[in-house]
Amino acid sequence: MASNTRIPPAEITGIKGALIKRIAKKNLMGRVPTPLGVYWHNTKVLKASFALGNKVQKWDACDENLKSFAHMAVASLIGCAWCLDFNYYRAHNENLDLKKARAVPRWRESDVFTPLERDVMAYAEAMSQTPPTVTDQLSARLLEQLGAAALVELTAVIAFANFTTRVNVALGIHESDGLAEACGLKPLAVPTAQPGVASAS
Repeated sequence: MASNTRIPPAEITGIKGALIKRIAKKNLMGRVPTPLGVYWHNTKVLKASFALGNKVQKWDACDENLKSFAHMAVASLIGCAWCLDFNYYRAHNENLDLKKARAVPRWRESDVFTPLERDVMAYAEAMSQTPPTVTDQLSARLLEQLGAAALVELTAVIAFANFTTRVNVALGIHESDGLAEACGLKPLAVPTAQPGVASAS
């Protein structure tokens, strides 16, 4: 796949490179993801990003569906089709609710989400604004429904989603690698509410 990234992907070489490519292909339908080549220019950043991502995935105080919807809501708002595609693919692999996951880019117009799920995605978007627009009322509703530990975790997951999506978009890693399509998932809903939001992968 030709790359339109702002920094051309580096050739992933050496023993560590071969191992990383092998792991990526095992987990990603035989593909080496576009971000890997771009990040390979600075393996310290790559290693730190992987380490943080792995830690985030091990957190378990908040429902996985809610965290997935929140991450996808951030990706849709920021405009990272790669992140949307990857998280939709992950939702498939982790047996999460795919009907809801594919509707996240149009969550405001969709009728498939519960009030809690809608609050979670509204919270994700509010956190992602500059400056953030989280209200006391929204935070209080989430605290009442989720509890303190889960809300702290959800907030940190959304912050991590902003890190990954904003880095990808700034580096020009915003096109889908086609992971969801490769495993036969229906296309993501096309977002309509905000300008500049990523298109369906």
